[in-house]
Amino acid sequence: MSTIQTALISVSDKRGVEDFALALHRRGIAILSTGGTARALQARGVPVREVAEVTGFPELLDGRVKTLHPAIHAGILARRDRADDMAALAARGFRPIDLVVVNLYPFAERVVQGIGVEAALEEIDIGGVTLIRAGAKNFRHVAVVVRPDDYPAVLAEMESRAGDLTLETRLDLARKAFQLTMLTDAQIGQYLQNAATGDGGLKSAPPDEPFPDYACWVLRKETGLRYGENPHQRAALYSDALRPGPGWGRVEQLHGKELSYNNYLDMDAAWQLATEFDECACAIIKHANPCGAALGDSCEEAYARALECDPDSAFGSIIAFNRPLDGQAARAMASLFLEVVIAPAFEAAALEILSRKKNVRLIRRSPAAPPAPGLQARTIEGAVLVQQRDTAGLAEEQFRVVSIKGPDGRERDDLLFAWKCAKYVKSNAIVIARDRRLLGIGAGQMSRVDSTRFAIQKARQPLYGAALGSDAFIPFRDTVDLAADAGITAVIQPGGSIRDEEVVAAANERALAMVFTGVRHFRH
Repeated sequence: MSTIQTALISVSDKRGVEDFALALHRRGIAILSTGGTARALQARGVPVREVAEVTGFPELLDGRVKTLHPAIHAGILARRDRADDMAALAARGFRPIDLVVVNLYPFAERVVQGIGVEAALEEIDIGGVTLIRAGAKNFRHVAVVVRPDDYPAVLAEMESRAGDLTLETRLDLARKAFQLTMLTDAQIGQYLQNAATGDGGLKSAPPDEPFPDYACWVLRKETGLRYGENPHQRAALYSDALRPGPGWGRVEQLHGKELSYNNYLDMDAAWQLATEFDECACAIIKHANPCGAALGDSCEEAYARALECDPDSAFGSIIAFNRPLDGQAARAMASLFLEVVIAPAFEAAALEILSRKKNVRLIRRSPAAPPAPGLQARTIEGAVLVQQRDTAGLAEEQFRVVSIKGPDGRERDDLLFAWKCAKYVKSNAIVIARDRRLLGIGAGQMSRVDSTRFAIQKARQPLYGAALGSDAFIPFRDTVDLAADAGITAVIQPGGSIRDEEVVAAANERALAMVFTGVRHFRH
């Protein structure tokens, strides 16, 4: 390693670059630059030598070709401890370049703005990536800086070491450099997965094959978390860098302490359930399962009806609303210990009331939107399982009544409500609902009949006239008999069991209405 004498500066993100370059100049470091960066530095009084003077070639193809020349890349890649490398430079009159300060066109930031594919191609940086990779490969002899946030630390170390940087610092800078080029290539690959040809041009379109041979998901770290599912596990929150619009990495926390890993899992379950409905809805979640959900004419009414399902389990729960939260609802919730409350907005009175509770987190999430298409992933040891999101809905006209007795109007409403709720209960899932509120929930049992027993046992309200929803087919008549014995009068399930005839016959025998949906909603 040796003292830095020549720096190449060419940046798209110009935050702080003028001050950085001025500090380098004051240390006697010669500066090479290009295009807009050169003009910005010169305007600040920094002497700059244009790269075209070094290469002997002007910029070509509207600036597409500027630094792709042996005079530049040999100066970066030459190994200072190799006499033959240095002799090759000297023979051609090339000078070593000791510091590469480069970042890239803002590809991700531009494509999330909705630009077309042709415009996106122009945001693919070629020369910058090549400079960064060259400098990072030769990090023993060349320092490469790609993040403006690193400028102060680099200058401070150069000041303390007479213009040099330690090998540890150079290696750390090289890591960041390769992370940037890796992420940029992944962003481009991910974006082009959704590009298609048509009408003589290019356009964005869903891919014919959603599962490519190699998948690149670009994730941006939003924040570190206190810990994972348990205190001995570390955790962090990442967001999809190329997905515009709402997401958990972009919510606004209005009050409360730091969110945990488990909070985010429960928040997502609560929000997805609450926003499943067009009507005013409240969802209460505990350990990723609903312990209450209801519709109402107001947030206060929806909350009160949801709480009646299982008020004991609601202690320490996460609650989501799909409407702005008002003061009346906040007052109703004030006596309950809560982890998180989520809503599209908080009226001033609600914010004032709930902010008195030291531990509760208040989260403002963007208003409900149609479920986003795309893929979701879950890691297992040494592999990742990827599937399309479960966005399948159900309209009343899709009901297939398979029993002699059909559901009446109220039962139809409750069947549809129960079906939407069952989608968010861990399988095997059984839910019981009446008047568009949950009365009993059986979640995560190894047998469906046990889930049915638990749902009935947990119910605090009479079940006569209630509707039962099952996330997957009912394999035996025992579930039907338990439901009928409890007073339940209607059942909704996917159907598809080899014993469907037996189960439907049991429904007819017990005078239950039964509806098949043809869709399963397992949630593991």
